Amino acid sequence: MKLRSDLKTGFSLVELLVVIAVIAILAALLLPVLSNAKAKAQRTVCLNNLRQVNLGVRIYSDEFNDISPTLAKGVYVWFRYRELLQGYFGYKGPPSPQDKIFVCPVDTFYYAYTPGVGFVYVSQGHYEQTNYCFSSYTLNGGNLATNVVPGVESLPGIGGQKLSSIKHPDKTILIAEALAFAPYSWHEPKPPTVLPDGYILPMFNNAKCVVSFVDGHVSYIKMYWNDTTNSAGIHTVACFYDPPAGYDYQWSGN
Repeated sequence: MKLRSDLKTGFSLVELLVVIAVIAILAALLLPVLSNAKAKAQRTVCLNNLRQVNLGVRIYSDEFNDISPTLAKGVYVWFRYRELLQGYFGYKGPPSPQDKIFVCPVDTFYYAYTPGVGFVYVSQGHYEQTNYCFSSYTLNGGNLATNVVPGVESLPGIGGQKLSSIKHPDKTILIAEALAFAPYSWHEPKPPTVLPDGYILPMFNNAKCVVSFVDGHVSYIKMYWNDTTNSAGIHTVACFYDPPAGYDYQWSGN
């Protein structure tokens, strides 16, 4: 039997271009969906990590007469609280960036404050830094700090307080992502604001961060920032004050 040699055996150029165009359209439609799914999965990991860290703090407090982590007055318990929790998670030795329970998956950058310059972008994770005790998460212990910021005599916080004495445990932050204290966001970042004098401000109102509360629940919420300066000309950050009505958290235990 003789086969015909004039039959088409492949795509024409036009057909090939149409197929490529369809694939490109489908990819454009799917990429945002996949990106959103990845972001949601990373946020879920962060929520679960913070829930476990919160539980560690509660166990610590149960063993120390209901008192939340505290160190010597003036020592920044904000970060160093995790030195007190190592054993609860089976970690041996000093804190390490390999201790994944303290790492948010999207912790890939932060802004370091530099006097006279503002906040300088650092393309490394907060959890990679020795001075932050290799953690993405910070204890609400500003009340134990002294002489941290010029023009600020005291800060709200619950470091060293009995957890049972806190009036609103469902609204009072216990542990939160470090950026919640500023606030800006790893999950939904925005470009920083550059003032006319070149001063850099990464903070923005309603930045969304993962936080945990004294009652044990964890949420992804908006953080308040009022964009003001204090009496010393220092730009305020979120942890300097409780937010106005309408927000789902507070820093103080009152």
